[in-house]
Formats: sequence, C-alpha cells, structure tokens
Amino acid sequence: MLLRVVASLAFAALVPPALPAQSAADLDILGKIRDEGFRRSEVLAIARHLTDRIGPRLTGSPQMREANDWTKEKLASWGLADARLESYEFGDGWTFDRSELRMLRPSAAVMVAFPKAWTPGTQGAVRGLAMQAKVEKVEDLDALAGKLAGRILLFEQSAEPRWRERSTEFHRYDDAELAELEAYDIPAERDIEAWRERAQKRRELWVKIADRLVEEGVVAILEVSSFEYGAVRTGGHISQGLPGVPLGPPQLAVAKEGYERIVRLLDDGEEVELELQVEATLHRESNLAWNTLADLPGAERRSEVVIAGAHLDSWHLGTGAADNAAGSAIVMEALRILKAVGAKPKRTIRAALWSGEEQGLLGSRAYVEQHYATRPEPAEPEQLALPKRWRKPTWPIQPKPAHRSVALYFNLDNGGGRVRGIYAQENFAAKVKLEGWIAPLSDLGVSTVTMENTSSTDHQSFDGAGIPGFQLVQDGRDYSFRTHHSHLDTFERLEADDLKQAAVVLASLLYQAAQDDSPFPRKPLPTEPKRTKN
Repeated sequence: MLLRVVASLAFAALVPPALPAQSAADLDILGKIRDEGFRRSEVLAIARHLTDRIGPRLTGSPQMREANDWTKEKLASWGLADARLESYEFGDGWTFDRSELRMLRPSAAVMVAFPKAWTPGTQGAVRGLAMQAKVEKVEDLDALAGKLAGRILLFEQSAEPRWRERSTEFHRYDDAELAELEAYDIPAERDIEAWRERAQKRRELWVKIADRLVEEGVVAILEVSSFEYGAVRTGGHISQGLPGVPLGPPQLAVAKEGYERIVRLLDDGEEVELELQVEATLHRESNLAWNTLADLPGAERRSEVVIAGAHLDSWHLGTGAADNAAGSAIVMEALRILKAVGAKPKRTIRAALWSGEEQGLLGSRAYVEQHYATRPEPAEPEQLALPKRWRKPTWPIQPKPAHRSVALYFNLDNGGGRVRGIYAQENFAAKVKLEGWIAPLSDLGVSTVTMENTSSTDHQSFDGAGIPGFQLVQDGRDYSFRTHHSHLDTFERLEADDLKQAAVVLASLLYQAAQDDSPFPRKPLPTEPKRTKN
C-alpha cells in the first residue's frame, strides 16, 4: 500500500497544475483573440500614428488634444460604445520649435540640448559665460548677488557618471529573474512624507528665487542628462503648467558628454562662452486636459467594469513611443480585438487613455475622484493654499456609490516590452486568482504573478483608492537606460511582435476578468500610513 501511495504522489508531482475551469465558449474566444491579434493586428499602425504623425503629446499641448480626438474617433470607428473625452482642470500647455546650444570658446562645438517643458524662450540667440553655482537656499543666492549678469548657470557640479553601473544591454527577463521577482520580499518601510516635504521645499525655493535670477541677469540654467551615450533625458519645469508659478530663466537639459566637458573646462580655469536659442510657446487657450474612454458593454453585469489603461501623454522629447504610445496602442488594440472577435462579456470592458500622468498621475486621479472616491479638503491653511496636485494626501478615503462597480484595473506603462506577468500589489487573494488567469497564456511567456508593489504609474490612482489596480510586468528592453523621458524615445524603440503579444495577453486577461462570476478580491481600504524615520 505504501509503495502505491508513494508512486501515486510521484506521478502527481509530474502532472502540471490544471487550468482554471473555462467554458467551451470562453476557450473559443481566447483562441479567436490569438488569431485576430497575431494575424490581423493594427497595434503597430496605431503606435506609428501616435508617434510619427502626432508626435510628442505633452499634456495641455495642441498635440495632446489631437491625440485625444484621434483616439476617441478610432475607438468609435471599431464600434465601441460611448467613446468620449472627460475633462479636468490642468493649466497651461506648452510647445517648443527650436533648441540650440553651442560652445563658442575655448573651442567651437555643437551640443545636444533640449528645453525643460514650460521653460520660457530666449527671444532669439543669446550668449553668456558658463558658471557653476550651488543654490540650495535663498542665502546662497544672496551671496551671488551682483555676480550673475550674463551668466549661464550649471547647478549640478559632479562630473562623475551616475548611470554607468547600469547595464546598457537590451534586456528581457530570464527565468531566474522572473523567479526572483515572484519571491516575496517583506517590504521595507518608506518615509513618503519626507519625500513630499523635500519636493515641497524645492518648489518653495524656486518660487522665491526664480524672479530674482531673471533680475540678476541670468541668461539660462543648464542641467545634465541622467543618461549617457548622447541621450538627453529631462522632464518639466517645476511649474508643471500651473499659472502663477514664476518661470525664471530658460532651462535646458544637456547631453552628459557635452555638460561634463563644460564642467571639466571650468574646473581647469577656462572661460566657457555659450550661445543658445530656444523658441517656446505657452498655450493658454484652455486650462483643461482630457482623458479618452470607450466601452465594450457587458451583458448581465453591465454596470460592473473591468478597465484597461495607459497614459496617452508624453514628454516633449522624442515622440513618446515607449512612454507611452506603446501602452496606449496595446490598450486600444486589445479592445479592437475583443470587438472584432465578437466577444460578449458579462461585465463592461473599458479602455482608458490618461493625460497628465507625467505630472503626477493627474488624469487617472481626476477620473477616480470624479467617479469612485474622494478625500476630504485639507484642514491646514498652508496646504489649502497650495495647488491641488502639490497637496499631501488627506484621510479618510471616502468611497462613492460606484466604488465597488470596478472589478479591477490593468495598466501598461513599462516601455512596450512583452508582458511577462502581473504585479499583485501585495493582494494575496488576487495573486491566486490572477495565477489562474495567466495559466492559458504560459506559452506566450506569461508566467509570473508577484506580490511586489510597483509604483509611479496610473494603477496607483486605483490601488490607492481601495480599487484593485495592477501594473503588468513587461520586458524592459532599453527603457531604463536609453529611452525613458529621453529624446531617443521614438518609433524605432518599438517592436511589432512585442506589441502584438502584449495586446493578445491584455485582451485575454480582460475577457477572463469580465467573465469571472465571483467578486474580485480587494485589500482593506487604505488608511493613513504611520510616519517612519529612515
């Protein structure tokens, strides 16, 4: 008898775990999703229109509004229901038409540089002498009074490469890395409030010194790109388009190699004369920004929704391909596939393309606040006086009646690589259910559901409001060292097979989520975190 038991156990160990129960009709749809997504894909054409035709899509810019209108019309053309734009208050838009930086002496050189978003233009070509300056408090600027006229300031001193320790090889997850990702690490405590306070102090300092820098005659401010090998990486001016925040002198990010050359020459005692020209426009036609949404209506659970989202906005460098035309195209293609194969989901499946992500998840947060959950107004007068996007979170979260109508939210914003799994955001019950949903996708390379949290993108707007929200795990490709927020983030960074795989995986997950008869597991509603000291 014992031998039979041992033999039975040994045999059972060789049998792969059973796939979750699926009806024949559901399996048929999952098969059709693959056929449509791999053989008649439109995902690359969508991404190319967003990047090559429309170009960069800074929130508030005319290009971003064009992207909103085009995506709305495209989703409607596929027969999706209620394709629409939903607005929220944002601020000024901004575009630039020219960015030039040259070194005139001690020797001539053309340097690669881009303005920070919302920086003012230069009113033609201007010249100045480069000068290193450390301004971390108002008193530092006081000490430089009368010495800044005609100067181009470099606030960052170090000539040491900051990213050299990172791999510069094209990256895909291997089995060992996926296994490491799936192993749960007890999360370390983080003092989020300390980070917020540092950011607020930087903003407060800039508000105090911006106009003084102009009055002192500062020509421009240069910062160094955090990427090497000629890639210029930057974001936005501290104002983020908010009216009333002083702009100060023009600010440019310079490729590391050029910036460090200037630093070395200054360290050697050389005079470095630079010439620059920036042509930029503030757009104040409207203070609104928009999200694009469209639905594949459900049947018997129509009022419940499963949402797939990505941010449609980008920074102004490059054409915002990996960040995040890729994710937007994948979401759109997943909904197109489901409509094309005749899927009749029980729950409504919604596509959501956000704006304002790069300025702090503004579009998705506005959407969640409008429909699902709010927070009380701050009690402190100093917080109430701040722009809403700069305020610290208040408590408790106040769910609206529709809060539980969202079954879950999937997000794509990790650079356009293949989907390899899902971040479960420390929701253990969700992890178990998601593992069942990815089982039919194992042959596509989807193998991992990790308990780990990931941050800094739109799923946080949902997860932070007590709604199940998950970012998909994607191959990094060259995202973290070459393309992220850089001028090299163009259509060339995208690969058709990766986008197709991601769209098929997303469509399959959305369909399974919409068909599932049981409520999706939720974590407890978030409460105010305990302040920690690190």
